[in-house]
Amino acid sequence: MPSVWVDADACPKVAREIIVRAAERTRTAAWFVANHTVPLPRSKWVKALAVSHGFDAADDEIVERLAPGDLVITSDLPLAMAAIERGARVMTTRGEALDESNIRARVQMRDFMETMRASGEHTGGPKGYSDGDRREFANALDRWLAKQR
Repeated sequence: MPSVWVDADACPKVAREIIVRAAERTRTAAWFVANHTVPLPRSKWVKALAVSHGFDAADDEIVERLAPGDLVITSDLPLAMAAIERGARVMTTRGEALDESNIRARVQMRDFMETMRASGEHTGGPKGYSDGDRREFANALDRWLAKQR
């Protein structure tokens, strides 16, 4: 059974709770990787992995440990690209699949927006995490887990 790797540094609490419940229900290993302690329940299936406080340390640890077919949950586009290149499936905490067909365009758009912000343009930040986002994520995670059975 493939594992679930969570970029826990920026994972919303509600998404973390969905992942924990799904891992317990399906007996799937879920690793929460962060450069800080992530509060998690005691579980055979849910594990926290704290890494050093270096830039991208959690991302590097996920990429190093994942196996082809594992699921990586992140909104970090460079991490998503590296995971896809290693054969992982990638999903955002809003339930959006990232893959070979869309990752490069997403990284290019992110780079463009960073350039705009650096030039003084106010581009706004990401929208808040809504009930719709929570539902989309839970449904997408359930679909991925069901395919693994």
